[in-house]
Amino acid sequence: MLLTRHLDANATLVSLIEPLSARDGFAPTALPGVQVLRAARDVARGPQIYEPSLVIIAQGSKLAYLGPRILEYGAGHYLIQALPVPFECETFAAPNGPMLGVSMAIDRVMLGELVMAMGLVPGRHIPAQTSESMTSAVLDDAMRGCVERLLRCLHDPLECQIMGQARLRELLFVALRGPQADVLRALVEQQGQFARIAASLSHLHAHYTEPLNVETLASCANMSASTFHEHFKRSTLLSPVQYLKRLRLLRAQQLLVSEGLGVAQVAHRVGYQSTSQFSREYKRYFERSPGEERAA
Repeated sequence: MLLTRHLDANATLVSLIEPLSARDGFAPTALPGVQVLRAARDVARGPQIYEPSLVIIAQGSKLAYLGPRILEYGAGHYLIQALPVPFECETFAAPNGPMLGVSMAIDRVMLGELVMAMGLVPGRHIPAQTSESMTSAVLDDAMRGCVERLLRCLHDPLECQIMGQARLRELLFVALRGPQADVLRALVEQQGQFARIAASLSHLHAHYTEPLNVETLASCANMSASTFHEHFKRSTLLSPVQYLKRLRLLRAQQLLVSEGLGVAQVAHRVGYQSTSQFSREYKRYFERSPGEERAA
């Protein structure tokens, strides 16, 4: 009986997402920060990066590979991506249709307001160790109801305009009462290491085309360079230099695929001074050259 109810609920989510997802990939909606995602067929494991977000899958499933960890999130789970950490992702379409889901960007200002309003005093009961940058949780009835209301809102322009932000706020509120509340609270704990690394990553994403200055990033995190390096690697599994390289290459892939720019243009756009170095590193990371990527 419970399984039947969940299958019916998933079918409702699928029926609401399908009209919003005209093509494979991520597609924007009428509400800023909310995207729907679709994959008509299985997608092989490959590098990816998500901005801080909640990703809810209504049909099909995904596997995320982050260092030694493997996270599965499908119709019964949702993913919390707290930090924009490069990882590898594998996508599986459902036997009866495409993989379908919805992604909501995490608004740290809204999150901080909710933490304070709920009396979740920053620093209290949050584990001392660095939080996981990516976690999955069961899509329970409360979260499923929030997602359904958000999707229905996207189908009504007036409701979207008037109630859109309230729907996002409700979804974050429910997530803060769920099993992964600690990682969300850690994002807005101003004195915590996790939030400090998040601040440095925001700066890095805004300036990734510029030469890397670890001292500036450490200053954004209000840490010494050595302490920053330690906590950065613990949170992202990469050194700042490795992270910058992967971010540039992933942004380059997006430009090659979506805008069809030349290889030299893309290399310069993402901060490389040498096109040949860019091409070597791109092929090493993606196992195909930028030219092959562009042609495909």
